[in-house]
Amino acid sequence: MNLLQWFNQHAVSFTLILAYIPLIATVVTTCVSLILARATLRYSASSDRSLALAREQFEREWAPELHIKLERMSTREARIFATNLAKISVLMQMVQMRKLSMAVPSSRYFLNEPLVGGTTWSEDLGKRFFACTGGDYEGQIAVSLTFYAAGRMYRTDWFRFQVQVHDGQLLYLHPVNISARRVRALEPRNGIGSTHRELVRDVVEDAAKSNGGRATPAIGSRER
Repeated sequence: MNLLQWFNQHAVSFTLILAYIPLIATVVTTCVSLILARATLRYSASSDRSLALAREQFEREWAPELHIKLERMSTREARIFATNLAKISVLMQMVQMRKLSMAVPSSRYFLNEPLVGGTTWSEDLGKRFFACTGGDYEGQIAVSLTFYAAGRMYRTDWFRFQVQVHDGQLLYLHPVNISARRVRALEPRNGIGSTHRELVRDVVEDAAKSNGGRATPAIGSRER
């Protein structure tokens, strides 16, 4: 009798508790879902960072990297050395030389020489060197090289050298420093863009002049 009375007295409380069970289950499910969603976002962000790091490592490993050196062979001759420090092969297109006091290159000439990764290319500059320095000059000159790699055009930084030329004779030629920056891409990977690159425009114009006003397909097709 006492048990029946106790049950009748607390029947409303049990009914209320049973009514709140679905609500409590919904709240718990929502909390668990939020925790899982936050964990998923953290995992996704971590995966994105890992992918970006792997991509950067891959690009650094296969990014083109050229080193330029000028060497005095005699009082009348200087020689240029270009070493491909990267794994990827490149196609050298143009060598530029200028005095640091000049804003534009005073000497440039075109190439079409492949350079395999880990190898060195060299060539005598001949009159091109003295065309840049003149018969009497003491100071610094800078050399840069333009090349194709993986479908894009790149240009190295300006490598500087201390030079003394007197009466048409090369007295000494010493490097001042190595390149301070990595090579820079002059064209986007997808070939889309409207910004004219000064060096690319110069290449096209010079090629067009040398061919009587018609640009070569290899270079002219990349003018933007």
